[in-house]
Amino acid sequence: MRTFIVCLVAITAFCGSGKASLVMQEAPDFTATAVMSDNSFEDITLSSYRGKYVVLFFYPFDFTFICPTEIFAFDDALEEFQKKETVVIGVSTDSQYTHLAWRTTFVEEGGIGHIKYPLVSDITKNISRSYDFLYDNAHALRGTCIIDKTGVVRHMQINEPAVGRNVNEIMRLIDAIRYVDSNPQVCPANWEEGDEAIEETVDSLKDYVKKRK
Repeated sequence: MRTFIVCLVAITAFCGSGKASLVMQEAPDFTATAVMSDNSFEDITLSSYRGKYVVLFFYPFDFTFICPTEIFAFDDALEEFQKKETVVIGVSTDSQYTHLAWRTTFVEEGGIGHIKYPLVSDITKNISRSYDFLYDNAHALRGTCIIDKTGVVRHMQINEPAVGRNVNEIMRLIDAIRYVDSNPQVCPANWEEGDEAIEETVDSLKDYVKKRK
C-alpha cells in the first residue's frame, strides 16, 4: 500500500483515538432505519452507497446541546460535500421516532427542523459498538468515519461529548483522500485543495521543504 495510507493510520487512527484496526479495512456494514430528508422512515444499508465517499458521523443524543450544532454544521456544508461525491449520514442510539420528533420540532423550540441527510437509529447500539464508538454501553461518542468509494475506512476520529467537531477539517480530509485516489502523489501536513502535493521520493520532499523557508 502507498505511504499516504500509512500516514493516515498514524495520524488519524492513533492521534485521533479511533479504532486503528478499522482504518484501511472494510467498513462494518449495517442495515438500519433512518429518518430521511422528507421525514419518512427508510431502511438504509451502508454498502448501498458504494461508488461514493461517505461521512458517517456518530453523536450522543437528540435534544441535547452540542449535537444540534454539529447537525446544522453538516447540513450547511451538505451541498459542498455532494460536489465532492460524498454523502453524509448521522447516527445516534436514539430511536427513529425520537429522530422524527427532533426533526419536526421548530429550531426555536430545541429541534433541528428540516435536515437534508439521513439520521440513522442505532437503538440496538450494534452499529456504534461495531465501530468502537460506544461509550459505557450507553451512547455513542462523537465518532467520525470517512469511507471511500470501495467501502474502505480511510479516516477515524473520536471526540469526547463536550467537544464538537470541525466540519471544515472533515471536508479537507475528503479533499485529500480524493486527491490521492486520483493522483500519484501524497498530501503533506496541512494540505488543502489547490496546494502543492509531493511525490514519494527524497528529492520531492527536499524541494517541498526548501519552499517552506
